[in-house]
Amino acid sequence: MKKTNAARILDSMNILYELKEYPVDEEDLGAENVAAKVGLPLEQVFKTLVVEGDKSGVLMAVIPGGRELDLKALASYSGNKKVDMVPLKDVQKLTGYIRGGVSPLGAKKAYPVYVDESLDEWPFIAVSAGIRGCQILIHPSDLTKSVQARVYGICR
Repeated sequence: MKKTNAARILDSMNILYELKEYPVDEEDLGAENVAAKVGLPLEQVFKTLVVEGDKSGVLMAVIPGGRELDLKALASYSGNKKVDMVPLKDVQKLTGYIRGGVSPLGAKKAYPVYVDESLDEWPFIAVSAGIRGCQILIHPSDLTKSVQARVYGICR
C-alpha cells in the first residue's frame, strides 16, 4: 500500500498506527459501510466533517460514525456564534481531500480540529487515511496530539 500524506505525517512524528485497507463502494461512502468493511463497531470509526464558523473560518470536526455533529456545541467551543457544514463542492478545494477520504491529518491547510470526547472510550479509533478505501487505526491520544485537537462533547 502506498503511504498517504496522513501516514507520512504520523511517521515523521514517530507515532504508531496501522493502515487498514477496504474495498470502496462509490455508491455508499458512509461510516456504516466503512465500519462493516474494516470490522469495527460504528462508534469506533470516526468521520471528519468540514465546517465553517462565522468568526473562526474553516475547522474540522471528528466524530463517531452514526452520530450527528452538534453544531451549537461546536460553535460554542470554537468561539463562534454559529457554524455550518461546508458545502460538499467546496471540501476538496479547502482540504485537498474528496468525500469519503477526508482526514484530520494532512489537509492543504492546518485547520483547527475538534474531536468528540467519546474517542477516549476506545483503545484505538479509525479515521480516514486521506484516500477512499483506507483507514488509519490510531490510539486516541496520538491522534489528538498529532493534530493538536481540542476534545469536547460535540455530538448529539
